[in-house]
Amino acid sequence: MSDEESSGWELTESDPCVFTELLNSLGVPYIVDDLYSLEPGALSSLQPLHALIFLFKWLPSTSSEPSSTAGQYDAEFPGFFAHQTVNNACATLAVINALGNIPSLPSGPQLADLMGFTTGMDPQTCGMAVTSADWLREAHNALSPPSAISLDGLGLPKRTEDAYHFVVYIPIMGSVYELDGLKPYPVRHGEYEESGEGWLKTAREVIEHRIGTYSSGALEFSLLALRDDPLPTLNAQLELLQQSGRDSEASEILVKISNENSKRERWAFENSLRRHNHIGLAHALLLGLANAGQLQPAIDNARQVMRERIARRREMGLGDVDED
Repeated sequence: MSDEESSGWELTESDPCVFTELLNSLGVPYIVDDLYSLEPGALSSLQPLHALIFLFKWLPSTSSEPSSTAGQYDAEFPGFFAHQTVNNACATLAVINALGNIPSLPSGPQLADLMGFTTGMDPQTCGMAVTSADWLREAHNALSPPSAISLDGLGLPKRTEDAYHFVVYIPIMGSVYELDGLKPYPVRHGEYEESGEGWLKTAREVIEHRIGTYSSGALEFSLLALRDDPLPTLNAQLELLQQSGRDSEASEILVKISNENSKRERWAFENSLRRHNHIGLAHALLLGLANAGQLQPAIDNARQVMRERIARRREMGLGDVDED
């Protein structure tokens, strides 16, 4: 990926702590959590839930129009929608497309200014404005792994890598919309009922249909939930329960608060690792192995392990993998 194609935007991992850190930098008091199921029971504890962020393996489409079972383009969409105009920006663009359609969104001054500046713009111009914001690109890149090794000029064969893409499913004005920066318009997936599961029932059906278009057993998906930060509500509940002497219920809330705090500590540690450049450590380890005469045996062992792994994949019919 050349810098010209990406305009300085780096690849981003589909990880809750990455998205939550991005939200923090935008001044938005929401968090992002992993979703392993769309069943009602799995979603009830995450309410209120504002949007679903879906990562999938991108496959070239043979048609520019969504199928009849995958919604309809809404060329008159009244909300915020920005096209993806540079590579690698789809994660942050998915977040911005979601946030731009949440009423009375609390946010920091930079995001508020950007939302105000892009009001009334067409999707292409809006996308260019969003991806031209230096502060937003810097926030996006802050948790991208450092890439200090370049293989350019080594004459290595070109390999086609799988492409992955982020889109958003969100309720807007009584309907479920899919916001995909690579599509010309938002896709409307129909109205939903406020009762029961609400918009999540429709979103589940759409996402399950989409997953069903891939081969059986495919795992190239990730689903994230954009939700309110539960800690302020939990702390308020704890204070009320303690004041009323309901110690048993207060203990249950304390457990939830402890779990949330532990999760934040883990996220902070993982993000600190992402910010660190580990090239020097890897070089020192390799040099130490070489000086101890253990580097070549380690290489030979790694190659043997890879050969065995390739053989197992071939036996399972999963296709060939290059040993190198």
